[in-house]
Amino acid sequence: MDLSKIRDEIDIIDDQIATLYGQRMELVKKVSSAKKKSGKAVSDPNRERDIILRVTDLVEEDNKAYLKRVFETIFDTSKAYQTANADYDSELNKKIQTAIDKGELKFPVKAKVACQGVAGAYSGIAAERLFEIADVSYFKNFDGVFQAVEKGFCKYGVLPIENSSAGSVNQVYDLMKEHKFYIVKSIRMPVNHNLVVNNGTKKEQITEIYSHEQALSQCKKYLEQFKNTKITACANTAVASKMVKESGRTDIAAISSRECAEIYGLKLLETNVQDSDNNYTRFILIAKDMEFYSGANKISIMTTLPQNAPGSLNKLLSKFSHLGINLTKLESRPIVGSSFEFMFYFDFNCDVREKGVRNLLCELDNSTEQFTFLGAYGETV
Repeated sequence: MDLSKIRDEIDIIDDQIATLYGQRMELVKKVSSAKKKSGKAVSDPNRERDIILRVTDLVEEDNKAYLKRVFETIFDTSKAYQTANADYDSELNKKIQTAIDKGELKFPVKAKVACQGVAGAYSGIAAERLFEIADVSYFKNFDGVFQAVEKGFCKYGVLPIENSSAGSVNQVYDLMKEHKFYIVKSIRMPVNHNLVVNNGTKKEQITEIYSHEQALSQCKKYLEQFKNTKITACANTAVASKMVKESGRTDIAAISSRECAEIYGLKLLETNVQDSDNNYTRFILIAKDMEFYSGANKISIMTTLPQNAPGSLNKLLSKFSHLGINLTKLESRPIVGSSFEFMFYFDFNCDVREKGVRNLLCELDNSTEQFTFLGAYGETV
């Protein structure tokens, strides 16, 4: 047989598969209705296993593993349909509905905001760009920001979450597991670093440079020229500038923002010293209560996956794929004290008001050991 004839036969079989798939999905609709009435979960692992065991007996050994994958895909699309049309009565769904019922809130002009560091820190600059009037309180570390919001000392908190050059801020991700909060907005802000010094300092005199570890990472190539200079990480770039100013020394420098130089009366010895001109840091704005502001088109969640379950991440990703949801970030962090267990963080673009999206969130909440809805929000660029 030539290739065209073989393909003609394949086309005939494909048409039969498509017809049978349509018939199967009609029955899935009935299954979905029955599950709604009985309150049964969408996923039924025992039923899926029984089907795999039965159908793989119908093909040769070489095709069994491939057929298993075909049916796993069929199961995924069936569950995606059921999820999109399910009615979940869960605490998460009630909380989301309560927030939706408030309507699209207008973003406030003035707010009390918690930030890490001291005056001039990039988090503070981000707060001032988010709000027309930002009453900023500074805290020693990121944990202090989370606690200030959690305990109601500040309405909001600003935290750096990732940088386009240096990657994720792991400290913030790790602290997410320990606090209760919601992301209500984010901002992607260009970050330009500068070498700042006390008046009278010359470049060749510098013996030590201070900055935050993320900033140092973003200026790694630039710093290679300082062969015999000590590079010291500190709490943040604003703290570095303050240390240089208060020391009065002319043999040390800091890498920080232009705003820091102005606040602490330092000289810009060299500007834009970051390795990439396309250097952005993304900051999240957190609040104690779930709030949806106008333009909320991004959702963040964190969840664990079943241990020792092959393909568990792939199965989770397929849930997003079958609903046409665009994942924009996937981050994993080890859970302290566990045996090789990870927390996974997802960002994706969609509207929390869509029924299928809310059903997926509720399904994950009901079916995973640890699941947290971090918020639905818009991002300012």
